[in-house]
Amino acid sequence: MLLPVIISFTNSLMTEREIGLNYDLIGQMTNAAAGGKDAFVNLKLIPDWVSLEQYYAVLIATPNYLNMFWNSVYMVALIIAGQVIVGALAAYAFAKLRFRGRDRMFFVYLLAMLMPFQVTLVPNYIVADYLGLLNRASAIILPGVFGAFGVFMLRQFMLSIPNAYVEAAYMDGAGHFRIFHRIIIPLIKPGFAALVVLLFVDYWNMVEQPLVFLEDDFKQPLSVYLSVVQQEARGVEFAASVFYMLPMVLLFLYAEKYFIEGVQMSGIKG
Repeated sequence: MLLPVIISFTNSLMTEREIGLNYDLIGQMTNAAAGGKDAFVNLKLIPDWVSLEQYYAVLIATPNYLNMFWNSVYMVALIIAGQVIVGALAAYAFAKLRFRGRDRMFFVYLLAMLMPFQVTLVPNYIVADYLGLLNRASAIILPGVFGAFGVFMLRQFMLSIPNAYVEAAYMDGAGHFRIFHRIIIPLIKPGFAALVVLLFVDYWNMVEQPLVFLEDDFKQPLSVYLSVVQQEARGVEFAASVFYMLPMVLLFLYAEKYFIEGVQMSGIKG
């Protein structure tokens, strides 16, 4: 599991020439055919000469990388913030409020969550075209904000909170907003942490949505750009991959405790 990560990091410290010598399989096959030798890829973990050439090419010489990096940060941050807020409010309604058709409506949420992106691609495209959102980041952000996964996960946390807490606060004169703010939110902080990590990984790696809804390459996120980065310079993909993985690794290390606790608590009561 760790070997690809280690290879990406160590190879990102190699020079462009060393990367070419190690991984130019086409050139080796040509030479092998002419000289009768076998072609092979020289998989190396330790560079002959440590160089920051790849990082210079990515961060300074290639402005497209940083632009698409901030595109990813912008879209993912808004999606996470929006889905956490919308999901928490909807989850509170499904978990602690009693109204007609509540369970049936939540069943619809589950159906929407289980549907893969490819099933809803055409309807989402038609709606985005009707609203004039094509080739705009909002065509990706809005469906993400109103995703069903956050509602489902936070509802599981809220079901684990005894109803006696809510009833006692209600008898003391607290309204739903006060109950939600003072009682529910402090008790489901691990759920928020787990949801943020899962949403970040999901939308940070999105590829299909940008390819379908964004026609302008300048507006694409980093996940799409990585597929064409090798066309600009050999070897740069290693440095680009390291920077691409870095936010996910740092977020997981920071929220590991809450993430594990949140995933465990989400299945206490269904």
